[in-house]
Amino acid sequence: MSACAVGRALLLVLLAAVTFSGARAPAQNGGAGLSRAQAYARAAALDALGRKLFADPSLSASGRLACATCHDPRFAYGPPNSLDVQLGGKTMREPGLRAVPSLKYLQAVPQFAEHYYESDDEGDPSVDNGPTGGLTWDGRVDRRRDQARLPLLSPFEMANDAAADVAAKVRKAGYSSDMRRIFGDAIFDDSERTFAGVVEALEVYQQNAAEFYPYSSRYDAYLAGRAQLSPQEKRGLTLFNDPAKGNCANCHRSAPGNDGTPPQFTDYGLIAIGVPRNGHIAANADPGFHDLGACGPLRLDLAGRGEFCGLFRTPSLRNVALRSTFFHNGTVHSLREAVAFYVERDTDPGKWYPRDTDGKMRKYDDVPTQYQRNINSEPPFGARAADQPALSASEIDDIVAFLKTLSDAESTGR
Repeated sequence: MSACAVGRALLLVLLAAVTFSGARAPAQNGGAGLSRAQAYARAAALDALGRKLFADPSLSASGRLACATCHDPRFAYGPPNSLDVQLGGKTMREPGLRAVPSLKYLQAVPQFAEHYYESDDEGDPSVDNGPTGGLTWDGRVDRRRDQARLPLLSPFEMANDAAADVAAKVRKAGYSSDMRRIFGDAIFDDSERTFAGVVEALEVYQQNAAEFYPYSSRYDAYLAGRAQLSPQEKRGLTLFNDPAKGNCANCHRSAPGNDGTPPQFTDYGLIAIGVPRNGHIAANADPGFHDLGACGPLRLDLAGRGEFCGLFRTPSLRNVALRSTFFHNGTVHSLREAVAFYVERDTDPGKWYPRDTDGKMRKYDDVPTQYQRNINSEPPFGARAADQPALSASEIDDIVAFLKTLSDAESTGR
């Protein structure tokens, strides 16, 4: 991890540590005017509290679902199983709408913008990259504290009806004294204020660099000259970057930033790739239902904006080999098949999409016809069914071998 990245990480923690207005310790005024040592101490206290909150299933309506249940530290803060979507709700029987993403490497995700221009440090600032950013699959929130609110109140996740329900649970928890020590004795006098303290602590915990963005993969060591890639992994990296082959780096950037920061393996853009509809998602039993990402149903501010329908944020590929479900709807269950989809979607669509009773193929079957114009056709997409795929079977294997070098050293997947 570069010095610039470390500095940014510390800055994020310090900023988070001084924004809540009800702090008691080490100062009564919510952190304003804290010394550097006090700010670090407060950030450390919030980090420790956030860790306890993250692991506590009692915060859910069922009493059985913690943040860590779906975002397992052993699996790069992603799902620990191969379920397409995770179960939650008041009875732990409510299925979600989307696959659970990893919470790692979100520290550099920009705020959502309909038209995003990179900085000089990142790339060409003159290029409009289109819709970009936001922390969720549909980019609907920008701050980790706002992201933390979502599962706590979601009916198919932790299923609390209101902030007051969360506050009541925290008031009874063994770490309630930590809340009072950080935020003051009056923290439990107002449920909204309690809830704000909870999500702030969760936010600070998720800014813990050692936990959430350690840059400890073998590929990071390779970039630093401390490790070697095998011949197959090197071939995979070349294919990953080659615009005429995998072209993966077009969206999943593999090179360090112009300022030396490690590669994030995403451009944070929102893109439609036409993943096949997942019949195992309960909501999809209704043929009229479609999860269209940025234009709904979970994101509301872009509803009716057809140009955003079908778009989902490009995730980082760091730790991707630890996953058992891929894409926003979890319809693919192996990393090799996920890579194969990119090169076979248009050359062998019959492998991926169903046919009607009359034999007509329903390509892009999870995106209504009027929005299919949004589906990306950049290489390796865009070929014809008669064409050869951009990657052979052995070349797909090479890319998969390379992707396995992106797993952090401390993430075991077991």
